[in-house]
Amino acid sequence: MADGEFPVALNGTQISYIAQDCKDIPDFLGDTYGHFARRLDLSFNQLRSLAGLGMFARLEELVVDNNLLGNDLRLPGLPNLHTLTLNKNKLTDIEALLEHLADVTPSLRYLSLLGNEACPNQLVSPDKDEDDYQRYRYFVLHKLPGLKFLDTRKVTRKESTEAQARGAFMKVVKPKSDTPPKEAGFETRPLPYTPLPRGSRDAKNHKGVFAKCRYVYYGKHSEGNRFIQNDQL
Repeated sequence: MADGEFPVALNGTQISYIAQDCKDIPDFLGDTYGHFARRLDLSFNQLRSLAGLGMFARLEELVVDNNLLGNDLRLPGLPNLHTLTLNKNKLTDIEALLEHLADVTPSLRYLSLLGNEACPNQLVSPDKDEDDYQRYRYFVLHKLPGLKFLDTRKVTRKESTEAQARGAFMKVVKPKSDTPPKEAGFETRPLPYTPLPRGSRDAKNHKGVFAKCRYVYYGKHSEGNRFIQNDQL
């Protein structure tokens, strides 16, 4: 339903302004609806900022899925906001986001971050697995202990307990590559080290070598151990 000349859908205290390709929240939204709006849906736009939310002091639900919001995202103080969905944006810094939300949305109970790099979900990050996602949940719940729902799942009592005990150490860090990117027109230079110590590079030299390993393998993707029998240990 259009409201006057503007493509706004109005249903009581619920305001929807969807798929209008706006980069900022239009002033007329706050001027016209900000004093009474409880729910605001700004999905499928080109938003890079939510600065205009200052006019929506009574907001309880905010939906800004499928926009271009990044790590510079800032919300005004929204003391009544209990639901926030930021699916499919450009968020990568989970810690900074959560610390900001803890400051400005004290009543937040439902948060969804699916489709952002900050959320290691297998549907959008094939290199992540369920363990990565669970660690992310513990970290989020440690930072925002009042949450009842995170993404598509209800927060369990076990998760809450684990988050308070170990959540501070569960931040999922994307490992940096040891190999520099190959630039167009240039060959990648060899790394300034060899994969084996000097004592083991000679095929005729069979003496053992003791050295520190650069990598740690946790084995969560290993398939070999399932075939080892007890009598072979």
